[in-house]
Amino acid sequence: MIKAAFFDIDGTLLSFKTHRVSDGTVRAFDRLHNAGVHTFISSGRPLVLIPPMPVTFEAHITMNGGLVFTPEKVLLSNPIAEEDKHRWLDLAAERNLCTMIFSADGMMLTQPNEVGLALRDQLEFEMPPVVDICAMRDIEAFQIIALMPPQMDSEVATLLPHCRLPRWHPAFTDIVANGNSKARGMEAICHHFGIAQEETIAFGDGANDIEMLQWAGVGIAMGNAAAEVKAEADMVTASVDEEGIEKAINKII
Repeated sequence: MIKAAFFDIDGTLLSFKTHRVSDGTVRAFDRLHNAGVHTFISSGRPLVLIPPMPVTFEAHITMNGGLVFTPEKVLLSNPIAEEDKHRWLDLAAERNLCTMIFSADGMMLTQPNEVGLALRDQLEFEMPPVVDICAMRDIEAFQIIALMPPQMDSEVATLLPHCRLPRWHPAFTDIVANGNSKARGMEAICHHFGIAQEETIAFGDGANDIEMLQWAGVGIAMGNAAAEVKAEADMVTASVDEEGIEKAINKII
């Protein structure tokens, strides 16, 4: 019996074309709630970048599991090690790399460029405050968005031994503390709500969703997901623009 459903945002709940939750997804959430299923966000975004949506969630996994909370309680908090943050900022300053840092309650940007502006437009969020890179050194960072090509991933992974780089976009990678993942956030939420792993389903489309889909009792890849994501899923549904969530829920519930 399914008792919990976890949802990625970009490319899963929100279409990259419309930037909205579809009518079919709203119907699917109604079906889940009528069946007594808890619904949860599981995103790489921080809370400040999660837009209002016509569906409800009882807890949030944010910043790829760096900060997990219900409205009443923080369930998991694991920021980036200070030494790794400073190593990244040194490299970003040296190579003039656009960087965003997310704290528990805000975000900031340094060294903006055309790629960063294009990312803002694609994901349809407001550009965070632009600061001098030195201002980032005093911030407790839960996630860094590093605008750099995939060819740099191995170099940066070596430079930041206490971090992992869950990339879900060719223009940038997320940088989070080791151990942080959407799967770890799911485990914390399930423990809090008394839900067994096999009683969960999860929907995602990006590489940072793979661990979530693997951990879930039923991992469901969207039709617009990359091939490597689909390969790790228990089920592949239609794309976000073809009511993939509703079609899967109608089969399962």
